[in-house]
Amino acid sequence: MIKFGLKIKTRGGMVVDNLQIAARDRAEAERKVGQVYHRCEIIECIEVRPMLKEEGFDLESAINLIGREGGSEPRGKT
Repeated sequence: MIKFGLKIKTRGGMVVDNLQIAARDRAEAERKVGQVYHRCEIIECIEVRPMLKEEGFDLESAINLIGREGGSEPRGKT
C-alpha cells in the first residue's frame, strides 16, 4: 500500500489539507476520498514517500548519543 496526501475542497467549500489515504494507486485513493467526502473537488494529490534513510539511526549515532548522556567526564573505576 502507498500513502497519498491529498488536499480537497468539500462540497461546502471547506478546504481539507494533508488528508492521508493508503491505497494501491492514485485512482483508488481518489475513489476512497470520494466515498467519504461526496462531491468533493481534489485540489492536489501527491504520493507520500517514507524517509527512512534520512531519519534512520545507525550504530555510530547511537554510540555517540549514549556517550553524550553520560556527561562530559568519562566514567572510570573509583
